[in-house]
Amino acid sequence: MKPSAKTQQVKPHLLSAGRKHDHLELLERIDASGSISAAANALGMSYKAAWDAVESINNLAEQPLVERRVGGRNGGGAELTTNGRRLVAAYRRLDKERERVLAHLNRVMDDFDQYYKIIRRFDMKTSARNQFLGKVKSLKQGPINAEVVLDIGGGDELVASITNDSLQHLTLTEGMEAYALIKASWIIISTDNSLKFSARNSLCGVVARCQEGAVNAEVVIELPGGKTLTAIVTNDSIHTLGLQQGVRVCALIKASHIILAVAS
Repeated sequence: MKPSAKTQQVKPHLLSAGRKHDHLELLERIDASGSISAAANALGMSYKAAWDAVESINNLAEQPLVERRVGGRNGGGAELTTNGRRLVAAYRRLDKERERVLAHLNRVMDDFDQYYKIIRRFDMKTSARNQFLGKVKSLKQGPINAEVVLDIGGGDELVASITNDSLQHLTLTEGMEAYALIKASWIIISTDNSLKFSARNSLCGVVARCQEGAVNAEVVIELPGGKTLTAIVTNDSIHTLGLQQGVRVCALIKASHIILAVAS
């Protein structure tokens, strides 16, 4: 098939990996500057957006890719771990191969651009603030629902309650990778570890930061394994519980409030 004049040049958007590409560039900037703030400024991102991206990246990796550096002449910063640097190198190599393949397809298919746009729509996007990648540790099936225990690393586990139909649809088995999605508004925060709760999940850590809004506030909890969990609570709750950086808290999550997803 002879390429048309329109398809002889590869379109820039075909070579972009979208949001993931931005995350990789953010990692590169952090590696170069040793600062999340400096990396955000260089990319025209807000500091909060950069922190959200870093936390999302760490949550989806088996081991942290970015570490905070405490102290020093400039009061601390951030740096990539060995895994983080190897990930960036692997992704850039993949990026070059993708450019080569897309350029070839664009030359031999007149309508490749049209179908590529449709394919890109299949990429998963979700409004859930918390996303974790883990491995199915155990499955317990009942008459209607099933209990799935997901190991998300760092000694933390999540228990999800899903229907048997969902279990079959996802074809979950022990040892299989799966994503856990949790909306920030579904998380209850407690500072009293002596109480007993009906919530199946309790993830404990320390408050990394709080950001108050007009009515509600965003609370980011750092877990022992390096992952983070974000909760939305009222401003009144911030003051009543005395939430501030460094305070130890537990995040309570009902098993039915955890959505599981797998790669297709």
